[in-house]
Amino acid sequence: MTGPDELDRLWTPHRMAYITDADRRDSGYDQPTGCPFCRAPELGDDESLVVARGGTVYAVLNLYPYNPGHLMVCPYRHVADYTDLTADETVELARFTQTAMRAVRACSGAHGFNLGMNQGAVAGAGIAAHLHQHVVPRWGGDTNFMPVVGRTKVLPQLLGDSRRLLAKVWPDVSNE
Repeated sequence: MTGPDELDRLWTPHRMAYITDADRRDSGYDQPTGCPFCRAPELGDDESLVVARGGTVYAVLNLYPYNPGHLMVCPYRHVADYTDLTADETVELARFTQTAMRAVRACSGAHGFNLGMNQGAVAGAGIAAHLHQHVVPRWGGDTNFMPVVGRTKVLPQLLGDSRRLLAKVWPDVSNE
């Protein structure tokens, strides 16, 4: 018989759906009916974590954020490749990305950002069939021993709280 392993446990049962793809519909992510980025705008903002809606794109919080305030800007249209965006989608995606950065700065004073989109599964896209631009806020010292040694990310704010704060400031910073 062995004794305890002396490891701390941080329970995250909400991640099991992501790991097992329990939320994926039968058609998978390749079809709009199985795509969470196609379904999110059909739900209420609180439920879907949508922060702001535009004519061709919307901003939504990441369910599995790297840092508090981690947003994604997504076109409503189910399109995988950046080169397939319309001119209107491209412009609005860029403007929403700028506004997302302003909103996060207004709410939390982020020191910097990682911006990016992974094009294709081989490039690391978890949902390659629907383009999405990540806006990840960063702060000096936000990488500490927890993710490096403990392989755990500590997030000090609930997603619903983040959504409410960002949605509140979005209109004020969208025209800057």
